[in-house]
Amino acid sequence: MITVHHLNNSRSQRVLWLLEELDLEYQVKRYERDPKTMLAPASLRAVHPLGKSPVITDGALTLAESGAIVEYLVDRYGGGRLAPELGTPERLRYIYWLHYAEGSAMPPLLLKLVFNQIETSPMPFFARPIARAIVARVNKSFIEPQIALHLGYLEAELEKSLWFVGSEFTAADIQMSFPLEAAAAQAGLDSSRPKLMGFLDRIHARPAYRRALERGGAYDLLN
Repeated sequence: MITVHHLNNSRSQRVLWLLEELDLEYQVKRYERDPKTMLAPASLRAVHPLGKSPVITDGALTLAESGAIVEYLVDRYGGGRLAPELGTPERLRYIYWLHYAEGSAMPPLLLKLVFNQIETSPMPFFARPIARAIVARVNKSFIEPQIALHLGYLEAELEKSLWFVGSEFTAADIQMSFPLEAAAAQAGLDSSRPKLMGFLDRIHARPAYRRALERGGAYDLLN
């Protein structure tokens, strides 16, 4: 039995969604973030040394990292579903988006989250203006231009096809969901980029996505 070690409001929601799309049996072991630090609980280190989510166990196998989990589940249990055929241009594009989601799209979004937390964190009153000035400068000079660059690129890519790989929905779209949901929640993705917003509308309407929400619980990126 596949077990998903599921942290609330995290990338592991994608894994639940993928399992629902593949119509596989699985169980969910829930973990809650610390309400003050928003970090995963130490108990996750008993599953994987880094103590992060997502992590799955499948028999004797323990596997972390979203992209690796998606590839493993699709290759082992997909039966040709949710991935293009090996050796095709579409397969290369599929692999590209699996890796782009975490390797390129997420870093500026994580930087924005971290710097926003710095701005609102408790600190001595005399340090607050300095911290705010630093945050504003980094946001304006680097983080926000990088996010805009990536969102513009992604909008242009979805002008070419309905889904990221082409006309067919694949697991690459599942992998790409988290950075785009994060961008909509925290980084200004809105109706000015209709292709990306249309992508979010389409994935949120999928029955498997909605079943995964029922299994995973609260997912505040949607708010």
